[in-house]
Amino acid sequence: MFAAIEWRRFEAVCEAMFAQAGFATRSQSHGADGGVDIWLHSANAQGPVAVVQCKHWNGKAVTVKEIREFFGVMASHQLKRGTYATTSTYTADAQKFAKDNGINALDGAALLSLIAKRTPKQQQALLDVAHEGEYWRPTCASCGVKLVERAPAKGGAGFWGCSNYPRCKTRMQMAAAA
Repeated sequence: MFAAIEWRRFEAVCEAMFAQAGFATRSQSHGADGGVDIWLHSANAQGPVAVVQCKHWNGKAVTVKEIREFFGVMASHQLKRGTYATTSTYTADAQKFAKDNGINALDGAALLSLIAKRTPKQQQALLDVAHEGEYWRPTCASCGVKLVERAPAKGGAGFWGCSNYPRCKTRMQMAAAA
């Protein structure tokens, strides 16, 4: 399940799925991505043919606001095709807007269904990508380094913090233990 891997591993799995489908892919490991996590290229076209935005969200549905923003990114690059992939779900308004505007909205269940249709060798390759390195430890979106466990100076719940602190102040709440 996608909950066991961190956001960067989820993006890497999505990129590997598109590569298995025959696209040349290009991604950015960290920093501002301008609303594009993966650029898709085809041998039959010059420049990108589509873009992908990945959201590793647990328990929070993607709303029409996020899909509209993604549509704006597609338009700014003169692209008519895009995929929004999430580990979560979509609101009804988000699904309708995506369908009406050429956006392939893949939720967690749809992604797992696509993986299930791959050959056993392809499935294993995706699993290997998902479990590469410290797949469970979050990555800093700003620096691209793994976050470290931190304890608040004044007590309270632990959190993930950037190892480049104080230069980078990225923090992330730790998921509750299952």
